[in-house]
Amino acid sequence: MSGNLLKNPNGDYDLDHWELTENGGDQWRTEDMPGDCGHIYSDDSITKYFCTSFEPCLKRQLIDLLAEGYDPEHLDIVQPGVNVEDWYCGRTDCGCIYKLTVSLLDEGQEIITEFKPDEVTLDPDCDDCSWRKVSHTFTDYGPGLRFISFEHGGQDTKYWQGWFGVRVTGSSVTVDL
Repeated sequence: MSGNLLKNPNGDYDLDHWELTENGGDQWRTEDMPGDCGHIYSDDSITKYFCTSFEPCLKRQLIDLLAEGYDPEHLDIVQPGVNVEDWYCGRTDCGCIYKLTVSLLDEGQEIITEFKPDEVTLDPDCDDCSWRKVSHTFTDYGPGLRFISFEHGGQDTKYWQGWFGVRVTGSSVTVDL
């Protein structure tokens, strides 16, 4: 039950385990670090990332906490912290948009609470487009947690054919024991 609940968080297995909720432009794909016009990533063990295209690309995983071995009574009474982390960057030659939505869901997959930061636009002409981390911890969310939805992605800002949009990797969802 410990460790990252997301499967294939870095693209090591192409797009396996991900539901492609939006797959526009030239669609999602994975690339090797650092990629064309890319940036060095701080963790040498991560060698791949997912990249987006010129129309919206979003991908999602739904984590079933009971199937992962979590006890419903423990989830309801203790309400353990749910930790979310994601890394994203842009290219040095094209701007991009990054989006993230993480939702805690009940047994009917209705939203209990969610973390949805403002979308980020990176412009290489005026922003540092190197890898950035976004993180959040859910606490005191009330009883009923059974599923976690993790969805992220984006696109480029110049509508260039190919894979010039936001790059994502290092995604994780953990539950405090």
